[in-house]
Amino acid sequence: MPQKIWLALAGLMLAVPSLAAGLTVSPNETLEQPGLSVIVHQNLFHPIFRDEKNAGIQIVLHDVRIATDGEVRLSPTPEQWDPVPALIGREHDAKKIVVTSGYADRGLAYHITVSPEAGGFRIAVDLDQPLPAGLVGKAGFNLDFLPVAYFGKTYLMGEAPGLFPRQPSGPMKTDGSGDPEALAAGAKTLVLAPEDALTRVVLTSDTAPLALYDARNRAQNGWFVVRALIPAGATKNAIVWHVKPNVVKGWMRTPVVSFNQAGYTPSRAKVAIIEMDPRFKAPATAVLVKLDASGKPKPVLRGKVTPWGRWTRYAYATFDFSNERTPGLYAISFAGRTTNPFRIAPDAYNHTWQASLDTYLAEQMDHMQVREQYRVWTGLSHMDDARQAAPNIDHFDGYKMGPNLDSPFKPGEHIPGLAVGGWQDAGDYDIQTLDNALVVRNLVWGRELYGLDWDETSIDEDAHAVEIRKPDGVNDALQQIRHGTLQLLAQYKVFGHAIVGIVDPTLKQYTHLGDSGSQSDRLIYDPALKANQTVGGMSGKPDDRWAFTSDVPTDDYAIAGALAAASRQLMEPDPALAAEALAAAKVLWANQQTPGDRMNRPERGNWGEGQLEAAAVGATVELVVATKGDPLYTAKLKSLLPVITERFAFLGSTAVGALPYMDADYKAALRTATIAAKAEIDKEIAKTPFGVPVSLGTWAGAGQVAMFGSSMYQLHQAFPDVIGKDYTLAALDYVLGRHPVHNLSLVMGVGGRSKQVMYGHNRADFSFVPGALTPGVLVIKPDYPEQMDAWPFLWFENEATVASTTGYILMANAAIAAAKE
Repeated sequence: MPQKIWLALAGLMLAVPSLAAGLTVSPNETLEQPGLSVIVHQNLFHPIFRDEKNAGIQIVLHDVRIATDGEVRLSPTPEQWDPVPALIGREHDAKKIVVTSGYADRGLAYHITVSPEAGGFRIAVDLDQPLPAGLVGKAGFNLDFLPVAYFGKTYLMGEAPGLFPRQPSGPMKTDGSGDPEALAAGAKTLVLAPEDALTRVVLTSDTAPLALYDARNRAQNGWFVVRALIPAGATKNAIVWHVKPNVVKGWMRTPVVSFNQAGYTPSRAKVAIIEMDPRFKAPATAVLVKLDASGKPKPVLRGKVTPWGRWTRYAYATFDFSNERTPGLYAISFAGRTTNPFRIAPDAYNHTWQASLDTYLAEQMDHMQVREQYRVWTGLSHMDDARQAAPNIDHFDGYKMGPNLDSPFKPGEHIPGLAVGGWQDAGDYDIQTLDNALVVRNLVWGRELYGLDWDETSIDEDAHAVEIRKPDGVNDALQQIRHGTLQLLAQYKVFGHAIVGIVDPTLKQYTHLGDSGSQSDRLIYDPALKANQTVGGMSGKPDDRWAFTSDVPTDDYAIAGALAAASRQLMEPDPALAAEALAAAKVLWANQQTPGDRMNRPERGNWGEGQLEAAAVGATVELVVATKGDPLYTAKLKSLLPVITERFAFLGSTAVGALPYMDADYKAALRTATIAAKAEIDKEIAKTPFGVPVSLGTWAGAGQVAMFGSSMYQLHQAFPDVIGKDYTLAALDYVLGRHPVHNLSLVMGVGGRSKQVMYGHNRADFSFVPGALTPGVLVIKPDYPEQMDAWPFLWFENEATVASTTGYILMANAAIAAAKE
């Protein structure tokens, strides 16, 4: 179809009777109309990770964030750590939103004005001064579009048609820059997806011509980029775009009925949550249907839909079907739609945590080869660990090395003894000591509180080999505790203290996707060899990970607590290792009683007395239990009661672990703190319909919900007359589907329907690792909850970590226990 006809059709779809019927500046300081939101610089580029694809001007069209990062950028397809502008100021009135931004180090400052106009909105960029000569041909205005929203769809650059590719396929420039050529360029009008009313966008430039790029040619996490260069010499209206997203007349978001995808045990409360467009006229009732052998749904309970109120941009209601207790297969019908089926069964939760232990945690094991039948999850990894990081480094992943190495090794020197045990932290490949310590502690607690009776994996530390689906007669959690202990003890043996972590030295290695076994050559670096030369176990390739070796008292406390906890579980299978772990824990703990100048180290921020005392609680509790009430540790723990009560939300569940060894005054103080905490918790969870605290930070909060659920059950066990079990069951409901946006389980592969992609080692394949707990729902400021299941590359919504996933193991087992009460 000729371009003029497409534009005419697009114009008809976008026509509005007056500006009042289109976008307006909202009280939330966004541009709003039903079906369309324009968010302007309320989410900022990250100070460390820079371009997270959640900044600048963003477009939410038909409830999908189709565009982000509308800003002046210095290249057509910037990668994550490329320069980003700094926000200087933001103001608005009834007609416009004005942002002041710039690159101070490049001598570039400008204002971006976003204002409603008929059919869409206008973007104007005004420079304070003409572009510096060095930025001419480089600085331009970019707006990134979500690839999965446009895969397989078409575009029109002027009259030239094109197809959005499903995979990056060039063309690349041949000048050695590594930059891609534009997919299309040269016209001043671009129509995205003219055939699709839900994602069609018309962009028109009054100044420079437009270009369309596929940034995935530079990095797999790139988006499609629409760009116009800023003309040399221009200041006022250097860039002027008219952006006209098509809004389908009368469009309304489909209600989401969310529930626990693993189902429900017969006697527990069963409440589904219905998330709706505030304009939706909700039916007064919902129906629980039961599926028989033929698959035919039979209504068994018609119940009232009870309005809850509004949270963020959506309206919520509840549907209580607790009266149905008969085991079977069920679904919920509401507003003409029926959910996928779920179970009511006594064993509904019995198999909700095992994949987290036997598959996800196994896949994250470092210094091992990991197989699952025909599949090799990872080859033997990082046996060249590690080299001493140099002083005064600010690493791109947030690690810092100050002037103090706290190490007997010289910068760049190989450190023997670290290529053992531990887990790669998340979707990247570093060993974060604090998270590794937390994994050990979580698994010890899981064994002591719930048993974690499961053996599905063979782990041979001497052979550095793991085989999933091959039981070896040894409890999997116990073997993982030993694996983590080996790394923590290795740090202590080499340095006499904890280190911050072990991480890739270069950005190219850090952005590696796939098998961790191929991230380095596994040969120890020898600077005397040529770059590609190998001799024995040595090579001339400096790809060995760096050890950040700062001695930080809070980190020492963390591994002291983990080693003390591990000693209890290792006493029977490996008494020598258990004794070594407990001895190390005692020394580390003793060293922190006079931390000296290590308290305030720039590489880990300034830790004051309060932070150190809070860190002391966990280590001291574990030593109290490990020594069965040694007075040295019980006296210290009692002296820490003020900090425990002050930070009870974070320390309370840890503190109750020592109750069998503490006196009546200690128990009374914790009881009083629990009563006070309950009042605050109830106030907090009343803010949402989900029965759990929902994070509003820059990282989605499923891990915090898991921690909340397990912590509340530990408090319930200590003070059952104060804390009930429903907090824990609500937490399980949340992570397994009863949350905002959609109703998929946030634990990969668990429940009837779960997420299908995650930000893990295999994210480039749009895949997942079973059992991983993903972060879940992030509230994009000011009020847009998002959980992007189709696009894995948003780490703040899709990246699992070993600490949060083992926290989920704890919470799931707590919920199993709670459901049996």
